[in-house]
Amino acid sequence: MKMYLISDNIDTQTGMRLAGVEGVVLHEKEEVLAALSGVLKNPDIGILLITEKIGHLIADEIRDIKMNCHIPLVVEIPDRHGSSRAKDSITQYVKEAIGLKI
Repeated sequence: MKMYLISDNIDTQTGMRLAGVEGVVLHEKEEVLAALSGVLKNPDIGILLITEKIGHLIADEIRDIKMNCHIPLVVEIPDRHGSSRAKDSITQYVKEAIGLKI
Protein backbone atom coordinates (compact mmCIF):
# COMPACT_ATOMS: atom_id res chain seq x y z
CA MET A 1 0.00 0.00 0.00
CA LYS A 2 1.14 3.49 -0.86
CA MET A 3 0.63 6.90 0.67
CA TYR A 4 -0.53 9.86 -1.40
CA LEU A 5 -0.62 13.58 -0.59
CA ILE A 6 -3.11 16.23 -1.63
CA SER A 7 -1.66 19.55 -0.51
CA ASP A 8 -2.22 23.24 -0.95
CA ASN A 9 1.44 23.99 -0.25
CA ILE A 10 4.50 23.24 -2.39
CA ASP A 11 6.75 23.04 0.68
CA THR A 12 4.64 20.25 2.18
CA GLN A 13 4.73 18.36 -1.10
CA THR A 14 8.50 18.75 -1.35
CA GLY A 15 9.02 17.41 2.16
CA MET A 16 6.77 14.43 1.50
CA ARG A 17 8.50 13.70 -1.82
CA LEU A 18 11.80 13.54 0.07
CA ALA A 19 10.16 10.88 2.25
CA GLY A 20 8.99 8.97 -0.85
CA VAL A 21 5.35 10.09 -0.84
CA GLU A 22 3.89 11.16 -4.16
CA GLY A 23 1.25 13.84 -4.38
CA VAL A 24 -0.15 16.99 -5.92
CA VAL A 25 -0.51 20.65 -5.02
CA LEU A 26 -4.00 21.99 -5.71
CA HIS A 27 -6.00 25.03 -4.70
CA GLU A 28 -9.42 24.86 -6.36
CA LYS A 29 -12.20 22.64 -5.00
CA GLU A 30 -12.95 21.07 -8.39
CA GLU A 31 -9.29 20.08 -8.83
CA VAL A 32 -9.17 18.62 -5.34
CA LEU A 33 -12.35 16.61 -5.92
CA ALA A 34 -10.95 15.25 -9.19
CA ALA A 35 -7.72 14.19 -7.44
CA LEU A 36 -9.73 12.63 -4.61
CA SER A 37 -11.76 10.65 -7.12
CA GLY A 38 -8.54 9.33 -8.66
CA VAL A 39 -7.24 8.31 -5.24
CA LEU A 40 -10.44 6.44 -4.42
CA LYS A 41 -10.21 4.53 -7.71
CA ASN A 42 -6.60 3.49 -7.08
CA PRO A 43 -6.49 0.31 -4.95
CA ASP A 44 -2.74 0.76 -4.31
CA ILE A 45 -3.27 3.89 -2.18
CA GLY A 46 -3.90 2.94 1.45
CA ILE A 47 -3.26 6.26 3.17
CA LEU A 48 -4.33 9.66 1.92
CA LEU A 49 -2.56 12.61 3.49
CA ILE A 50 -4.28 15.98 3.14
CA THR A 51 -3.31 19.35 4.52
CA GLU A 52 -5.72 20.99 6.94
CA LYS A 53 -6.64 23.69 4.42
CA ILE A 54 -7.61 21.04 1.86
CA GLY A 55 -9.49 19.19 4.60
CA HIS A 56 -11.56 22.28 5.31
CA LEU A 57 -12.16 22.84 1.59
CA ILE A 58 -13.73 19.39 1.10
CA ALA A 59 -14.86 18.63 4.65
CA ASP A 60 -18.11 16.90 3.66
CA GLU A 61 -16.40 14.56 1.20
CA ILE A 62 -13.67 13.68 3.72
CA ARG A 63 -16.27 12.96 6.41
CA ASP A 64 -18.11 10.68 3.98
CA ILE A 65 -14.92 8.76 3.16
CA LYS A 66 -14.05 8.36 6.83
CA MET A 67 -17.53 7.05 7.63
CA ASN A 68 -18.10 4.77 4.64
CA CYS A 69 -14.73 3.58 3.28
CA HIS A 70 -12.20 1.30 4.90
CA ILE A 71 -9.47 2.34 2.49
CA PRO A 72 -7.88 4.82 2.19
CA LEU A 73 -7.19 6.01 5.69
CA VAL A 74 -7.48 9.81 5.54
CA VAL A 75 -5.04 11.76 7.70
CA GLU A 76 -5.11 15.54 7.97
CA ILE A 77 -1.68 17.03 8.51
CA PRO A 78 -0.69 20.59 9.42
CA ASP A 79 1.24 22.56 6.86
CA ARG A 80 4.50 24.40 7.44
CA HIS A 81 2.69 27.21 9.24
CA GLY A 82 1.47 24.85 11.95
CA SER A 83 -1.89 23.52 12.94
CA SER A 84 -5.06 25.57 12.92
CA ARG A 85 -6.34 23.52 15.85
CA ALA A 86 -6.20 24.73 19.40
CA LYS A 87 -3.13 23.64 21.36
CA ASP A 88 -5.21 21.46 23.68
CA SER A 89 -7.41 19.89 20.99
CA ILE A 90 -6.40 16.30 21.75
CA THR A 91 -6.99 16.83 25.46
CA GLN A 92 -10.40 18.30 24.64
CA TYR A 93 -11.28 15.31 22.43
CA VAL A 94 -10.42 12.89 25.25
CA LYS A 95 -12.46 14.93 27.72
CA GLU A 96 -15.48 14.97 25.41
CA ALA A 97 -15.18 11.30 24.45
CA ILE A 98 -14.73 9.68 27.84
CA GLY A 99 -15.26 12.50 30.33
CA LEU A 100 -11.73 12.30 31.68
CA LYS A 101 -9.67 15.42 32.24
CA ILE A 102 -5.99 14.94 31.52
